[in-house]
Amino acid sequence: MVGGSKSVWRGSKVLVLDTLKPATVVVEGGKVVEVLDGVVEVEGVEQVVDVGDDILMPGLVDSHVHINEPGRTDWEGFSTATRAAAAGGVTTVVDMPLNSLPPTTTAENLKVKVDAAQGQCWVDVAFWGGVIPGNSSSLKEMVGLGVPGFKCFLIHSGVDEFPAVNEEQAMEALEQLQHTGATLLFHAECEVDGINDSGDPAEYKTFLESRPPSMEISAIQLVISLCRSSKVPCHIVHLSAAEALPIIIAARAEGLPLTVETCHHYLNLTAEEIPARATQFKCCPPIRGGGNQEALWQAVVDGHIDMLVSDHSPCTPDLKKPGIKDFMDSWGGISSLQFGLSLFWGQAPKRGLTLQDLNRLMCQAPARLAGLSHRKGQISSGFDADFVVWAPEQSSVVTVENIQHKNKITPYLGRTLQGVVLKTILAGRVIYTREDGFVGKPSGALLVK
Repeated sequence: MVGGSKSVWRGSKVLVLDTLKPATVVVEGGKVVEVLDGVVEVEGVEQVVDVGDDILMPGLVDSHVHINEPGRTDWEGFSTATRAAAAGGVTTVVDMPLNSLPPTTTAENLKVKVDAAQGQCWVDVAFWGGVIPGNSSSLKEMVGLGVPGFKCFLIHSGVDEFPAVNEEQAMEALEQLQHTGATLLFHAECEVDGINDSGDPAEYKTFLESRPPSMEISAIQLVISLCRSSKVPCHIVHLSAAEALPIIIAARAEGLPLTVETCHHYLNLTAEEIPARATQFKCCPPIRGGGNQEALWQAVVDGHIDMLVSDHSPCTPDLKKPGIKDFMDSWGGISSLQFGLSLFWGQAPKRGLTLQDLNRLMCQAPARLAGLSHRKGQISSGFDADFVVWAPEQSSVVTVENIQHKNKITPYLGRTLQGVVLKTILAGRVIYTREDGFVGKPSGALLVK
């Protein structure tokens, strides 16, 4: 079925706004045109899909994905990354400005990336820009091309072509972004004194002690100061250190336009479980201890963390070499784009979190951050007909064979995950089914002007 034809999606458990109920969703031209109460018949449609008692809800939005094409396509590419997204019920991803070559730091570089993505994407793709020293004059032009915001680092990014900014350079970028509606995203770690990295590099404890919570706290204090001075929306990516939550909560209580995300790995993995040389667990900032994880979950429950994302950051196997390389010498990044829904659902019910919370944290909030809240994140008239059909009571095991991202290294290999994606629908068209795999050809839109 083509996305332009008229179709009906219906079932007994459809998430319409904040209500799970029997509903019938009419789709035409890739958009939702009507939502009817109950499972009803609609005349003049070409296809009716009844999902029965499975969940039908908006497709997920993952606003933190490193696709790396062009330049490091052997790490990850648009085809494989968006296949992983589709298999995980994610219908929109927002690509980070690094680790591709060139990085997305000018309008010309954005065009290079968009050209590379053409015809490859199974889901919709938007693009963050990057802030590096000396490129603040390029930002407004990129906003005009549809870039919703920009990412910067306050510490070495891991790749030399995307250098960190200092306070003055960050403020210069924020001044350029005033009155544009764009957001500045911060990798919120910075160098601090007294770091101890003298232990055995094969042991995770050594790496963990080299990236203490004080690095995040210090950086977040700076972000809050910059946000207060500029009044430009600022966003903290991949919060790991729960010790930083009190200053974040206080800043938001002031009314500052500050948002924060955390990642599935911080909520599902703990430092205590990481063996020696298990470099598939390495990321920056690091996975911390069980007590820290519980505090992060409590902040999710209490609404102090706005959204959950993957920070999907793959690399080639030689940069990880689990069991061989040590933690101080391996690439920091975790691949999990495909597994976010199941990782959340494996924990959510026992923490009192609901499908509505899933939608808020993994659809609506990331869509809002990326400037897409007018078309993504809810089943409502006028919105994109992007859906996921899934079975919360089913489980699956992560195997090399079912991993869709390019390089099959992930800390979740062999784990049993709760909740199984059955169908993914983009603009009214089925793009993935658990039974048959990928359907048709890539039809994802590139969300630029």
